[in-house]
Amino acid sequence: MTRNPVFCALDTTDPQAALALARRLHGLVGGLKLGLEFFAANGPTGVRAVAGGGVPLFLDLKFHDIPNTVAGAIKGAVRLTPLMTTVHASGGTEMMKAAVDAAGSEAARLSVERPRILAVTVLTSMSGDDLTATGVEGSMLDQVRRLADLAQAAGVDGVVCSPHEVEALRAQCGPDFQLVIPGIRPAWAAANDQKRVLTPAEAMIKGADWLVIGRPITAAADPAEAARHIEVELAEVVR
Repeated sequence: MTRNPVFCALDTTDPQAALALARRLHGLVGGLKLGLEFFAANGPTGVRAVAGGGVPLFLDLKFHDIPNTVAGAIKGAVRLTPLMTTVHASGGTEMMKAAVDAAGSEAARLSVERPRILAVTVLTSMSGDDLTATGVEGSMLDQVRRLADLAQAAGVDGVVCSPHEVEALRAQCGPDFQLVIPGIRPAWAAANDQKRVLTPAEAMIKGADWLVIGRPITAAADPAEAARHIEVELAEVVR
């Protein structure tokens, strides 16, 4: 396997627990994901403590606000040098453009690599009924495709979507648009609160670029062994 596409989601508020997991998983995953739960409890200092030393970081903060506010938040995120960070596609074209522009200008100012801006389509915890209850008409796939089209037109680097939309979005958005996929559960792991899931190998075969995997690794009796198991599963489909 020439690269490891797995970002392990360290979904905890405890910086010591997150750091211990990060150390145990060093070299066994492609990067670490830290999200709102961790960031709200520990801030930038906590992020630097856990994801320092050059480990690829997916800073998943899902910004959704007026364009000027999101631009300012993105500039703050750039200082943490993540590989990727997120906004909500439902925030609209101007908000997403502001995020992309802010990432580029702040990265240039700091002489660091610009993080990839990803737009979240529909959360993988949502079902079709959940989406309908929010007032969205049409199928889940229709909404995801609509938001992905909006995101691509706004200039973002890719989207976060469920594994079940990967094939359609790869065909719709082309080979260079990044598809980052949560809701990944190995066959031996429980689905938990994710309603639209696939195995790691299935998602990669359908066209995913990156996989976000949390509890199947972090809640395992031996997280390092779980990560190795997933790496073996992916060896035949990631070259």
